[in-house]
Amino acid sequence: MKNSAKLIMFKSFITLLIFNFIQLVVLAQDSTSSSSTTTTSVTTQTTEWYSSPWVWVIGAAVFILLLVALMRGNSGKTTTGGTDKVTVTKTVRRDTDTDV
Repeated sequence: MKNSAKLIMFKSFITLLIFNFIQLVVLAQDSTSSSSTTTTSVTTQTTEWYSSPWVWVIGAAVFILLLVALMRGNSGKTTTGGTDKVTVTKTVRRDTDTDV
């Protein structure tokens, strides 16, 4: 038990060190100095279809509708299209020969 606790602590410490190293690398790429260059060139601006917000709104609406349809499809089968349960009880009585 003591060894597993030490192992978990060691794994947690190594994970923390790895995440700190990744953060250090990412922050090292951030440049605080700014340089300004002026270029004069003719640029053409093209927009992609997925950069428009209305595409994302329509996509989200379709996703929500599909999700609702799938959720309602599962619950509808049990309430409206359920099967009936029939219980049959048989009673057997035997006459005993008391007349003989």
